[in-house]
Amino acid sequence: MMELDGIDIKDYLPHRAPMLMVDRLQKLDHEIVETVFEIKPDNLFVQNGSFNEPGLIENAAQTCAAIVAKGYFLDESDQIKKDVAVIGFISAIKTLKIHATPLVGQTITTLATFVSKFVTDDYTLCTMGCKTTCNDTVLLEGEINLFIQEQAPISQ
Repeated sequence: MMELDGIDIKDYLPHRAPMLMVDRLQKLDHEIVETVFEIKPDNLFVQNGSFNEPGLIENAAQTCAAIVAKGYFLDESDQIKKDVAVIGFISAIKTLKIHATPLVGQTITTLATFVSKFVTDDYTLCTMGCKTTCNDTVLLEGEINLFIQEQAPISQ
C-alpha cells in the first residue's frame, strides 16, 4: 500500500475543475483504490441539493482511472512522471445499481477493484468493480469498463 500523505490527486487524473470529482486518495495499491469526495453546492452535478446519478458515475470512473492511470503517471521507482497526457473513457457499463444520491455537504467514499485488466504498449482496457458509500449507505455498485491511453504531450 502506498503512503498517501502529500499525494496530489491531479498527479493521477487528467481531470481539472470543474470536472474533477475526487478530492483525495485514501488507499492505493496494485489492485484497489479508494477515494473521498465532498459534495459542494457549486458542483456541476448537483441538482436540487443532491449529487445526481451522472455525478456518481463520473466519480466512480475517476476513482477507477486513478489506479489504471497510475502506471502512466509513475515510473518504476514510484516517482511522479511530469508532462504525461492520458485520455480515458468509460467503454462500457456492465452492471450498475444506484440506490441513493448524496446531499450537498456529504462526503462519499468510492472503492474500486480490478476484475480484469488487459495492457498493451498502446492502451489499457479493464473491468473495475465499484462501490460508493456515504456513511454506511451504499449509493452505487457495479462494474464498468475503462479504456486509457497515453497521448503525445500537448505543446505550449
